[in-house]
Amino acid sequence: MRIALGNYNTLTIVRFTDYGAVLCGGEVGDILMPKAYVTQEMQIGQEVTAFVYLDQQERLVATREKPLVKVGECAFLECKWVNEHGAFLDWGLMKDLFVPYREQRQTMEIGESYLVYVYIDHETSRIVASAKLQKHLRQASERDFQRGEQVELIIWHRTPLGFKVIVNHRYQGLIYDDQIFQPLHAGNKLLGTITNIRADGKLDVIVGTAGKERFIDFAQTLLHALQASADGFLPYGDWSTPEEIASTFNVSKKTFKRALGTLYRQHLLKIETDGVRLVRNV
Repeated sequence: MRIALGNYNTLTIVRFTDYGAVLCGGEVGDILMPKAYVTQEMQIGQEVTAFVYLDQQERLVATREKPLVKVGECAFLECKWVNEHGAFLDWGLMKDLFVPYREQRQTMEIGESYLVYVYIDHETSRIVASAKLQKHLRQASERDFQRGEQVELIIWHRTPLGFKVIVNHRYQGLIYDDQIFQPLHAGNKLLGTITNIRADGKLDVIVGTAGKERFIDFAQTLLHALQASADGFLPYGDWSTPEEIASTFNVSKKTFKRALGTLYRQHLLKIETDGVRLVRNV
């Protein structure tokens, strides 16, 4: 059995003590799950799924708490305290997550939040975090992704071209300004779609779905908006500006017009001089 440090493991209860349940850790020995996480239903021989990390004494410990991030992932975390060795971030567990000074892009301050990558320091075997994301990100290739593939995004920071993002926790991507139709902030977690795999190993992405699915999804959103509106009417149409459409519906005008056409051809709405109206037999 190999223990995944900084991740969830399914382990067998071998005995109970006054301190909690002792779990079989295979070659690393016994792992304690503190009494606070033991329930009356647990029995010897039962398998439990728990997150394994190191306690204050650097001993393996299992917890039923859910951390905000695992080893191999990125997250936007708040700095809780600092000392002469580095900063300590809140990642949802009793023991805070350590960021050495050498892994900080700027000196971290209490109360501020930072995007970090979590990994195991091979020199100390401890779970640590780094704000120097570039050194931990991989270059993407056609072997890793396909255009149109759905991915997880974490908003990183704004650039002159748009917003840099982290794709699937390990790759760098960009959402261009002309593809942004909603407020974005550092740390936002969103679903997105790959639109291009660049020669430099970076990815172009959009928020949400792309292509035909995007129009179909928004057509349903527009239909629901009509159904929820007073008198089944919305004061928008082909004359509406792209900025007005983006601020109201968080989509491009192209997507709005395609969805409008889809609903019109399905006889679900009618186009009037000052807006669009729901066909009431829907």
